[in-house]
Amino acid sequence: MKLTVVGGGSTYTPELVDGIAGRRTSLEVDEIVLVDPDAHRLSIVGEFSRRLLAHAGHPAKVRTTSSLEEGVEGASAVLLQLRVGGQQARRSDETFPLVCDCVGQETTGAGGLAKALRTVPVVLDIAERVRAIAGEDTWIVNFTNPVGIVTRALLQAGHRAVGLCNVAITFQRWTSALLGLRPEQVRLDHVGLNHLTWERGVHVDGKDVLPQLLADHAEGLAEHIGLPASLMRRLGVVPSYYLKYFYGHDEVVAKQRKEKPRADVVSEVESQLLDIYADPSVVTKPEQLSKRGGAYYSEAAVQLVHSLTSRAAGEEHVVNVRNGGTLPFLPDDAVIEVPSIVDSAGAKPLPVRPVEPAYAGLIAHVTGYEYLALEAAVHGGRDRVADALLAHPLIGQHAIADRLADELVAQNKDLLPWAKA
Repeated sequence: MKLTVVGGGSTYTPELVDGIAGRRTSLEVDEIVLVDPDAHRLSIVGEFSRRLLAHAGHPAKVRTTSSLEEGVEGASAVLLQLRVGGQQARRSDETFPLVCDCVGQETTGAGGLAKALRTVPVVLDIAERVRAIAGEDTWIVNFTNPVGIVTRALLQAGHRAVGLCNVAITFQRWTSALLGLRPEQVRLDHVGLNHLTWERGVHVDGKDVLPQLLADHAEGLAEHIGLPASLMRRLGVVPSYYLKYFYGHDEVVAKQRKEKPRADVVSEVESQLLDIYADPSVVTKPEQLSKRGGAYYSEAAVQLVHSLTSRAAGEEHVVNVRNGGTLPFLPDDAVIEVPSIVDSAGAKPLPVRPVEPAYAGLIAHVTGYEYLALEAAVHGGRDRVADALLAHPLIGQHAIADRLADELVAQNKDLLPWAKA
């Protein structure tokens, strides 16, 4: 098996390689190709990845290239982990919305729209080239944010794609540790959209232990999620840590005004990681990688690729997938994040019990925004940007939407071809 990672120069990549090195029995990879235009980062990450595999006794070969066509030829699966514009663009996403007292975040609100506008055209171009070189049967696993919008763009263009996020597997690891169980013993009732999900149940041997989990461990979970334990107990669910941008919006904005942007923190961590990776004596994943974000990404990615590329019976994964009637209050072609059965034919959502109005309303609202966001990303235009912002539940006022649209276009004009005209 040949696995290609587009954006392979990312400091995330050793996390993925470490996951492959530790799981030979489930995913037999012969070759890993890292594709990235940044030759310096690619060289460092590629060499460190080779040392990781060698130290683990894994026989897979690592190859690096700046050529997408060379990298994807013959690939069984292609993983996308891009950041168009780098940390500098992320810093803009996290700061420009604050001029209107709106949350600054790279996947939520105006910052998330900016990232979608930069990313979708690049990803669609890559996917078309993958299809031309590797063939229509090659799976594309998208880890590129905003995952829901990018994955819908890929599916709408007819690509074999599945979206992946680490929120669900992270919660599964937290809860299994709290319960003293192996992760595979815990099954989640996870529902919503990418970065807009709730855990409505935590099932162990067919029994929902979420009520007991909230009774005993809500305070610990609250520290991870950034929302009060009392709120989770009252709702009887555990919101994802991205729901704090909705349920605690003004508090988050006040905090963001005082703190260093996350992009600056990540840039510092990345610089440290590249120095560590460049040290030839380092042969295992460094502890500093945990500060980079993307916890358990490697486990989720390895398990998902195994299901997509093997002839084994379907396995359950939480993925971003076409709705197809699963949530009846959304269009069929919406992309939702729910437990699904995944095999070589793709991902099929499992049945979902009716979603409570408190969550269904917000899911539908954000889905409407995501449709308009994708229209703006594919077709461009300042007014499309403003319309998408007006539809977002965290914005929703025409004067604010107009100002943010102008700020977004000005901040990203060098990365949006239509904005240069």
